[in-house]
Amino acid sequence: MTEASHEASRARTGPRTSTTTRGETVTSAIPAVDTAGVNAMLERGRTLATPVLRAAVERLAPPMDTVAAYHFGWIDAEGRPAHGDSGKAVRPALALLSAEAAGRAPEVGIPGAVAVELVHNFSLLHDDLMDGDEQRRHRDTVWKVYGPEQAILVGDALFALANEILLELGTVEAGRATRRLTTATRKLIDGQAQDISYEHRERVTVEECLEMEGNKTGALLACAVSIGAVLGGADDRTADILEAYGYHLGLAFQAVDDLLGIWGDPEATGKQTWSDLRQRKKSLPVVAALAAGGEASERLAAILAADAKLSDAQLADFDEEEFASRAALIEEAGGREWTSQEARRQHATAIEALDRVDMPAEVRAQLVALADFVVVRKR
Repeated sequence: MTEASHEASRARTGPRTSTTTRGETVTSAIPAVDTAGVNAMLERGRTLATPVLRAAVERLAPPMDTVAAYHFGWIDAEGRPAHGDSGKAVRPALALLSAEAAGRAPEVGIPGAVAVELVHNFSLLHDDLMDGDEQRRHRDTVWKVYGPEQAILVGDALFALANEILLELGTVEAGRATRRLTTATRKLIDGQAQDISYEHRERVTVEECLEMEGNKTGALLACAVSIGAVLGGADDRTADILEAYGYHLGLAFQAVDDLLGIWGDPEATGKQTWSDLRQRKKSLPVVAALAAGGEASERLAAILAADAKLSDAQLADFDEEEFASRAALIEEAGGREWTSQEARRQHATAIEALDRVDMPAEVRAQLVALADFVVVRKR
């Protein structure tokens, strides 16, 4: 049986307490999360990275500096100081821990943390525009407030700044870090292109969806958790293993995002109800449901095939009841349960990678806690 067939078979199994993948049984139990400890790690990332991030944004020519400041939540649409939600800050936290995994002080990872955060936000600015998302972090997106042109330009500028922040260090390690960041960025863009193309296809395999999400989300998280170590002088073997942890963590992160994109509470996510269904995204729950077979799967496939013949204006006329009905079909077909289990499979694989790196026990515990947080988060 092929791997894709195994994936489809798992999608058909429905609710369960454990699953078998690549010959191993992975429990589906939700790990206990040290919320206070994780919040402290995330806050440390914000505290150390934000001043450098702000200084980088101040290099931008007006009005791009103002637009970027709005995007990061530092000002409101009228330019007044604000304390908006600037995101979870998982990537900066990982970059600082990465430096510590290599035996260096967390401050060594700050340029990497800022560079990865700049690339991440470059992708958010462009994604919001391409996806037509009007809300992010509980307020209007940049393109909605300032127009599509500014969203594109500021996104491009943030990407350029990311490379500038690293290269101006002028070290061999900075060059190695920049190479990893640009490779991750190229994969991220590959993933976004795949994501858009899949919206217009009736069928996408589970294997294709996982490849897309590995590019779109896994690549940058993989870079985040290796870049601090590279800046600290770690060898390529160590960096590659840390990347493996980050890659699988990214797949777990995206699987949870896919669940929240359909069933997430808008008050927590800051997005519309059924946001991924509105955009016709072939996310993991949808793809797994279509691969499952059975009556619910076939009904869902027929609905999506009919959608392909409708205009965007006609699709925009769908009401809440229609999206709720589709979400129920996806769940009935097993797509929601399969995706939840996939998040845990990827979480387990990420944790296993850490066993191949010699690092302080405290740092390993913090990386495990962050992985646990990713799987159980609600936003």
